This record gives sequence, C-alpha cells and structure tokens, in this order.
Amino acid sequence: MTTDTTERRKLTYEDYAQIPEDGCQHEIIDGGHYVNPAPNLYHQTVSRRLQFILYTQIEQQKLGVVFNAPCDVQIATHDILQPDLAVVLTENQHILRPEKIQGTPDLVVEILSLSSEARDRKLKRARYQKAGVPEYWIVDPFEHKVEQLVLRDGVYVLLPTTDVLQLTILEGVFVRLDEVW
Repeated sequence: MTTDTTERRKLTYEDYAQIPEDGCQHEIIDGGHYVNPAPNLYHQTVSRRLQFILYTQIEQQKLGVVFNAPCDVQIATHDILQPDLAVVLTENQHILRPEKIQGTPDLVVEILSLSSEARDRKLKRARYQKAGVPEYWIVDPFEHKVEQLVLRDGVYVLLPTTDVLQLTILEGVFVRLDEVW
C-alpha cells in the first residue's frame, strides 16, 4: 500500500504575475489557479451602474476610492482575487500599490455569473471573511437581489434584504437597487 504524500505547491503573486494575458480573468484562491471567461454584457452593465453610484457618493466626496475589475486584490500570500468592485476608504489607502490592492478592502462586490456563482458564494466568501473584509455584497443580476454581508465577530452576517442598500462602512452612502437593474 502506498500513500500519496505530495502536496500541490500554493501559488503566490509572483506566480500570478507570470500568467500570460489571454483575455480571461485569473485568480489565485488559497494557492489554486482559477480562470473565468469575460463576463456577459448584462453583468458588465450592472457592474458599471453600481460603480457609478458608489463613485459619486464615495470617490467624488473624497471618502475613498472605487475600483472595478480587472483589479488585483491580494488579501493574503496565496489569495489574489479580482472582485467586480472594491472600495478602499481614505483612511486605509496605505494598502494601495501601483499594481494592486495589497491588503483588506473595506467593501468587496462580486456579481454572479454562471461560471462563478459557486466560487463567489463559497470559496471567495470564505477568503474575504478570513481576511476581515468588513462588507461583502453578492449581487445576483438574474434574480435582481443583493446579499449584503457584514463582518461581525469574524463571521459574515446577512442583513435583511431591502430595495435600498445602506453601506455599513460609511454612513449616508446608499444604493437604490431600482437604479441598478
């Protein structure tokens, strides 16, 4: 009887930076390499609308910056993700590097697509929770719903669903979902 004791080597940002450009979205999650094709146009429409709403209330008010994919977010040595949107508040901008966000954003938004739903809901959610991302939105463009998850005592808690999302990381910043769909 033989026992396989080989472990796969976990990839890092240095490995990630060597991936050739191919038009796909690449991520390193817990050291594993994941690839997605470009999202569909409705996904991109929802992303653009959310980004605009957040940009006007956060970035134009000089409260922080709003990034859209593709933007590398390295939350751990073996976790380099590309969320659809990421917000870094002014007081946390020390995590911004010329090539990536290196650290924990204040808000991460993932917009579901058929190829990424399971990964966004489970694998990436767990990584964001472990990294201490204070607020995580899972946007379902098919069902016109947003799951607003807020970190409490190290665990994500789902806030009640409403037609208007009030950010927990910034008072007075909100998203009317009828402007998104």
